[in-house]
Amino acid sequence: MVRITKVHTGAGDGGETSLVDGSRVEKSTSRIEIVGLADELNATVGMVLMEVNRLVSTHNDGGQRITVRRVQDVCRTALGRIQSELFDLGAELACPLENIPEYMELLDQADSDRLCEEMDTWNEELSPIESFILPTGSGPIATLHLVRTVARRLERSMVGMKSELRPLSLQYVNRLSDWIFVMTRWISYRLGEEETLWIPKGKRSKGTVEMTKRQSRNI
Repeated sequence: MVRITKVHTGAGDGGETSLVDGSRVEKSTSRIEIVGLADELNATVGMVLMEVNRLVSTHNDGGQRITVRRVQDVCRTALGRIQSELFDLGAELACPLENIPEYMELLDQADSDRLCEEMDTWNEELSPIESFILPTGSGPIATLHLVRTVARRLERSMVGMKSELRPLSLQYVNRLSDWIFVMTRWISYRLGEEETLWIPKGKRSKGTVEMTKRQSRNI
């Protein structure tokens, strides 16, 4: 177990930090950037869990909304696991490839393949995508769209130094981005929410000027 008794040490006051192997590097290095992005991604997953927990799971008469409870159960289990896996990934990214300690438990192929298995299971309930989906919706859904963009940003940064990383780590993050997208669609479907689709330019609203003027006349 980890036991931390003091957080502030002053060792990073000059803009340096320590990697897992004890080496000191500038906080502006590419490696520290991807470690920070993994942490940021983990934090946004935590925001999704917050929104999932906010879903109203009971009717006015006190009875349970079974569909909401089921969505909460799946999300809490899956996203809770992802948070631990991202923590594992962050520890790995904070260590040069050649100096990863033997005691460190790394993500493996089973962890990466599990993402695909879950995606395939969720996709069985979903209709094919017929247009681009805009990143909006209720709390869990809109937040998951944000999580997806952070995952892609982490992936892009990892690609920039992929010669210094395990290929499986990059594979995992790529699959995780897709996993987040499919989970977003699955939650929308289970909760009965309509996905917000991209509208071609010729079919979009021409603006809100006339709408605003009509509202003003009716005040």
